[in-house]
Amino acid sequence: MKAQAYVEAIHQGKRLDKVLSEVSGLSRSHIQDLIKRECVWVNQGPCKSNTVLKEGDLLVWEIKEAQPLDVQKEAIPLDIRYEDEDVLVINKQKGMVVHPANGHTSGTLVNALLHHCQDLSGINGILRPGIVHRIDKDTSGLLVVAKNDMAHQALVEQLKDKRVNRRYYALVHGVLPHEYGVIDAPIARDPKDRQKMCVSDHNGKDARTHFKVVQRFSQFTLVECRLETGRTHQIRVHMQYIGYPIAGDPKYSYRRPYIDSGQLLHAYQLSFIHPRTQQEISVEAELPKEFQQILAQLANH
Repeated sequence: MKAQAYVEAIHQGKRLDKVLSEVSGLSRSHIQDLIKRECVWVNQGPCKSNTVLKEGDLLVWEIKEAQPLDVQKEAIPLDIRYEDEDVLVINKQKGMVVHPANGHTSGTLVNALLHHCQDLSGINGILRPGIVHRIDKDTSGLLVVAKNDMAHQALVEQLKDKRVNRRYYALVHGVLPHEYGVIDAPIARDPKDRQKMCVSDHNGKDARTHFKVVQRFSQFTLVECRLETGRTHQIRVHMQYIGYPIAGDPKYSYRRPYIDSGQLLHAYQLSFIHPRTQQEISVEAELPKEFQQILAQLANH
């Protein structure tokens, strides 16, 4: 469905995403998503969210109806920590990919969700239904899933406004001398390896990670990390940047001393405001048994 409007004098000099949100009644994050998907045009041409508008500009936007999913439902067990008519909170196991992509068309969280739920939000397209935010394949722990578009938009706004509280446990190489700290360093795609991210002032996006020491061992430290922003691989990149990479991380960590169990990073706590009831939902997930066993071995040595 396409719609259009002309820019009025009161919107002269303002950003496209802000104006179109006011004109259409859609959330700003939804508008930004439509722009990314090339479903918005200014004067029949391409545009960006920060395009500055002039009086008389023609705005056209298209809201495409949800397409049937070309992803198979699979009866994969899910560790559900909270569920109601609007949202799900899943404790994802390490090794599970969140959504289908090249090389991972089955066995993903989305495959499992489609089997479990009748409906999921369609805002993120046919391959990512209900997915509001992700955690890496080899990171375990909590993430929230939206069952409808109302919940999805509300949760995205909370993420944008930094009102979703996400805390992780990470085992890192080295013995951190500080009890707590904040890593404030922009993150961008690594120009030398497109599958990695890096700290960079060139095109880097604002990124902040708060950390505090939970327990020290002879060669490792268990830390709690709280995300203020949610960039790709943020905790992994930030901890490597300050010289304490996550143990077992194949992309960003040392090879020795090496813990051969995959990266030891677990999203243990998640809280947000419920989109419908406006009550705080707070969920915790204990460390996986393998993670606990490694900590016990380190403590014994």
